[in-house]
Amino acid sequence: MAMFHQPAVLAAALEAYIAFDVTGRVVAWNPAAEATFGYTLEQAYGRSIEELIVRPQSRAAGRIELAALACGLPGLTRDRRLQWPAWHADGHELPIEMTLIATEEPAGRIFHVFAHDVTAVHRAGRFAAAESAVARGLAEAESSGSAATRVVEALGEKMGWPVTELWVAGDGRMLKCAARHVQPGWQLGDFTVDTLAPGIALPGLVSADGMPHWIPDLGDDTGSPRSQAAARSGLRVAIGVPVSTGGEVLGALCVYGDRVEDPEDILLGLLGGLAAQIGQYMQRRRAEELAVELARTKDEFLAMVTHELRNPLAVITGATNLLDTELDDMTPDEQRHHLRIIMRSADRLSAMAEDLLDLAQLESGQLAIKPTRTDLCEIIRQALDGAAKPAERELTISVRLPPRLELRADPGRLRQVADNLISNAVKYTPDGGTVTVAATLEAGGRKITWQVADTGIGIPAAERPRLFRRFYRASTAVDRKIPGTGLGLVITRAIVERHSGTISLADHDGPGTTFVIELPVEPR
Repeated sequence: MAMFHQPAVLAAALEAYIAFDVTGRVVAWNPAAEATFGYTLEQAYGRSIEELIVRPQSRAAGRIELAALACGLPGLTRDRRLQWPAWHADGHELPIEMTLIATEEPAGRIFHVFAHDVTAVHRAGRFAAAESAVARGLAEAESSGSAATRVVEALGEKMGWPVTELWVAGDGRMLKCAARHVQPGWQLGDFTVDTLAPGIALPGLVSADGMPHWIPDLGDDTGSPRSQAAARSGLRVAIGVPVSTGGEVLGALCVYGDRVEDPEDILLGLLGGLAAQIGQYMQRRRAEELAVELARTKDEFLAMVTHELRNPLAVITGATNLLDTELDDMTPDEQRHHLRIIMRSADRLSAMAEDLLDLAQLESGQLAIKPTRTDLCEIIRQALDGAAKPAERELTISVRLPPRLELRADPGRLRQVADNLISNAVKYTPDGGTVTVAATLEAGGRKITWQVADTGIGIPAAERPRLFRRFYRASTAVDRKIPGTGLGLVITRAIVERHSGTISLADHDGPGTTFVIELPVEPR
C-alpha cells in the first residue's frame, strides 16, 4: 500500500489531517494528528482508522460507516461537520470536531479527515453547568457541611473527575477534609485521609502558599506518599487551588483525574473562580456561625466559671477560714486533713488554668509540638500509674500493650492525651465497671491504633457530634454533677491532629465509650 502524498501545507497545518483508503487503512497522518491522537506516523500508517481513533464500544458502528463510504454513500459523516468522542492512544476519550471529504486519486478513492480537539470547549460548557450547580448548592445549603458536600458533588458529577475534595483549615491550622466526592467504582485505599498538616500533600501545599498547584503525573511525585497512594489507585493528575478571601487562605479545592496531562491556564482560572465563590460563601457563613458560636461559648464559659471555678474557691476559702479561727484547737491530723482539702482544690484550679492556657495556644495556632523518638507504651503505663488505682476504686483496669511502640512524637503532649482519656474513663465509670486500654501496630508498621474504652455512663448518641466542642459537657456528666471544664477532649484532639493522627468515638454495643486514636509512626 503506497503512502498518499500530502501537500506540504497539510503537513504544517494546525488541524489534524488523516487520509485513509476504502479499506479503512491510514495512508497519511500529519504532525498535528500525532499531537492530537498520540500516534506517530510510523505507528499509524497502514492501520485501521477505527482501531486508531474510534472508541472500542463504537467500532462496530464505525465499520458499518466505512462500508457505506466505500460504496459511495454519504453515510453519517461525509461532507458534514461533526463533534464526537474519539479515542486517544493512551486510552482516554477525546472530544473532536471533524469534517470528512472524499477524492478520487490514481490509486482509488481516498477519504480525508480534518479534525481538532474541542476538549477546552466541552470543558468550558461543563464548567458553566458546574458553576450553576455550585451556586445553587451554596444558596440552598442549610449549613457549611452540607454546602461543602454539594460543592464537591457538583464538580465531580458535572466535570467527570474521579475524586473531588474540599479542605478547610481547622484548629491549629490543621487541614480537615470538609467533603469528598468519589465516582462509583474507585477504590482509593491509603489515599483517603481526613486531616493533613500545613505543607503536606497537595491540599497542604496549596493552603500553605496560597498558590494553585498542578501535578501532571502523580506517579512521578515521589516526594508525597499521598500522591503515590493516588497513583496506586489509578489516579494520574491532580489540581489544587486555594480557597481564600480577603487575603486569608481558608482551605483548598482539589480535583483528581485519571489521565496524565499538562497544565491549562483556562482550567486553573475556572477552578480559581469557583474557589473564590466558595471562599466568599465560607467567609459569610463563618461570620454568621461565629456570632452564634461566640454567644454559645460565652454562656458555656460563664457556666463553667460558675460551677467549676467557684466550687474549689469556696472550698479553699472555707478551709482557710476554719484554719484561721480554729487552728489552735485542731490536732495535727485535723490540720493536715484541711491542708489536703486546700491542696486538692488548688490542684483542680491549676488544671483548669492549664486547660485554658492550652486552649488559648490552640486558637492562636501556637500549640507547641516537639517531636522526638519515644515509646507510646511507656507513656500509657505512666498515665495508668497516675490514675485511680483499682484498690481505691472497685474498677477493673485491663491493659493490652506490646513491650514497645516506638514513634516520632512529643512525649509530653501524648502524656496529656493519655492522662485526659484514662482519667475520664476512670472518672466516668462507676464502681464495678471496666476500663480497657489497648494499643497495636498496624498498616505494615506505619500506624499505631490506640483505644481507651470504658463501661461507664456513656454519651447520648444525639450529643456525640458536639463532643469535641469547647466547654461542652455531656448531659450524663452534668446530671451526675461530675466536675470538668469541657476542654480536655478539645485539647486532646488538637494534640492528636498536630501529630497527623485522628481521634474518634467508636460505635459499640453496651454502656460506656470507646475512643480510637490513630497515629502515624512517622508523622508527616
